[in-house]
Amino acid sequence: MSTDPAPEGTYSPAPGDTLIFENGRVRVWSMTLPPHGMYDFHQHHHDHVVIWPDAGRAEAQELGDPHWSISQTAEEGFVIFKTVGHGEPLTPHRIRNLEDRTVTHYIVELVSEKSPESTALPAETNARGRFNDARADT
Repeated sequence: MSTDPAPEGTYSPAPGDTLIFENGRVRVWSMTLPPHGMYDFHQHHHDHVVIWPDAGRAEAQELGDPHWSISQTAEEGFVIFKTVGHGEPLTPHRIRNLEDRTVTHYIVELVSEKSPESTALPAETNARGRFNDARADT
């Protein structure tokens, strides 16, 4: 995949590489990353849940950040809930696998209802791993 960011406004709204289920309330995506592979810049438009069925490590880079400032270390069954808010989508970002093996996680978008929040909120997890945004520490 390209490492050059797309022109503004053209980032994929697909938070995964394969749509595996959709109805009027939810969309479920899988994201499978090969060893040290990357899923290029995309945006989240809906509140969503990310589920890591297996352990894995990944990091993400937001558009405009020269560093890969977001890290995830997942134990088996790690879950992240992200409130995007209804004001605007999340900043485009890309994610890369830090493992020497393929990892897959699932993204469940809540598409049937408007987010109750106007802006994005910090991620919530089930503590079966770690989600760290180094930019929030500064």
